[in-house]
Amino acid sequence: MVVKTFLGNKRLISPAMQTLEFTKYHGLGNDFILIDARNFPISTIKEITHPNFIKKRCSRHTGIGADGIILALNPTDNSIIKMRIFNSDGSEPEMCGNGIRCLAKFLIDINISNTSDKLIIETNAGKIIAEIEQDGEITVDMGKPILESFDIPTNFEVGICGLPQGKVEIDGENYNVAAVGMGNPHLILPIQNLDSFDLELWGKQLEYDSHFPSLTNVHFLRVDNPNSLTLKVWERGAGATLACGTGACASLVAANLLGLCENKAEVKLPGGVLFISWPDKMGSVYMKGSAQKVYKGSIDI
Repeated sequence: MVVKTFLGNKRLISPAMQTLEFTKYHGLGNDFILIDARNFPISTIKEITHPNFIKKRCSRHTGIGADGIILALNPTDNSIIKMRIFNSDGSEPEMCGNGIRCLAKFLIDINISNTSDKLIIETNAGKIIAEIEQDGEITVDMGKPILESFDIPTNFEVGICGLPQGKVEIDGENYNVAAVGMGNPHLILPIQNLDSFDLELWGKQLEYDSHFPSLTNVHFLRVDNPNSLTLKVWERGAGATLACGTGACASLVAANLLGLCENKAEVKLPGGVLFISWPDKMGSVYMKGSAQKVYKGSIDI
């Protein structure tokens, strides 16, 4: 294992040391362990991305506690940074909306960038652009939503509303659902009795629904009015979380195409509010929300 030490502005790597520095952030309660791994050797990257390492550090009783771990790595293109993210179960999703905002804040805090920059971030779902607003919140160009079944992936067929639609059975009752990709798969279930719905039971079941060959994030959606949505989220590989940025985007897209809301809305999640807009049906979805540093620390390996 390596640890970073500093001499003036020069970063030194010492393979003999056995501690690892990290900073913890959260976006509306969706929390992550951030690690600057740009100078780590491949052997160290392999060690800290092993599922056993991830699970141990993310444990809320015996570890640091987090929904996932994010590594800041050297990009392979002209991006400012490359992001790799790992869920608390050790799996690696394509990207994460709340994680992107936390990473953007982290890049400013460690002086890789400043608040006036547009941050181009390389992810496994393609390039994502983030920008720090004057109010301190972060706006992210989340890219175009994926509406083709094969690319999400799902075996639901595209319906008359222009996105994959189908039915799932819950407790003997059929519910209409939709699927949207935001670089990762999402199942959206509009429901009015949101508060009485068993998220733990049905989120876990629907994550493994046979219509999604790569599993899926699950979102139970209540439309409060055309510009306000309430969402409960079950994240693939992490379970129930306080917020999901890509899920908020996917839910806005689905609700808009289904005729349930306008092309911009506040999305209320257990951890707070995100502002989502989709101004051009041929273009990107935009997400605005906060990211906060919790604390810095180090762990012995």
